[in-house]
Amino acid sequence: MSTLDRRNPVHWLAFGLGSGLAPKAPGTLGTLVAVPLWWLLAQAPLWGYLLATIFLALAGIGICGRTARDLGVHDHAGIVWDEIAGYLVTMIAAPVTPLSAVAGFVLFRVFDIAKPWPIGWLDARVGGGTGIMADDLLAGVYAGLVLQLLVLWSA
Repeated sequence: MSTLDRRNPVHWLAFGLGSGLAPKAPGTLGTLVAVPLWWLLAQAPLWGYLLATIFLALAGIGICGRTARDLGVHDHAGIVWDEIAGYLVTMIAAPVTPLSAVAGFVLFRVFDIAKPWPIGWLDARVGGGTGIMADDLLAGVYAGLVLQLLVLWSA
C-alpha cells in the first residue's frame, strides 16, 4: 500500500481537504465539511444545486477511484469525498435551517454507517471510484427521503 501524497490535489480532494486525515471518525468529519458547502449551494435555485451535486458526484468517481488506486486499497477510510457528495444528496430540497442541517447530518451518518440493503451490497460488490461513490450516494437518497418525510410530518 502506498501512502497519501498530501501535495497531490486529487488526494487532497478525496480526503476532504484534509478532514479525512482525522485519526477517528474521518467519515463524520468529512460530512461536516459538506455542511457549509450545502449552505452555500442551497442559496442557488434548485436546478443549480442539482447540477453542482451531480458534478461533484461524477467528479468523485475519478477522484476517489484514482486515490484508492494510488493508495492500493479498495476504499481507504480517509477518502471522504463520497461523504460530502452523499450529504449533498441528502439535503436536496431540504429547508435551509440549522435543524435541517443537523437532521440531515445525523440521518446520513446513520444510513452510511448502518448500510441497509442494498447499500452494504453495493459497498461490498462494486469496485473502484464507482463503488466508493455509489454506497454513499444511495445512503444520501435514503436519508433524504426520511428527511423529506420528517419535513412533511412536521408541517
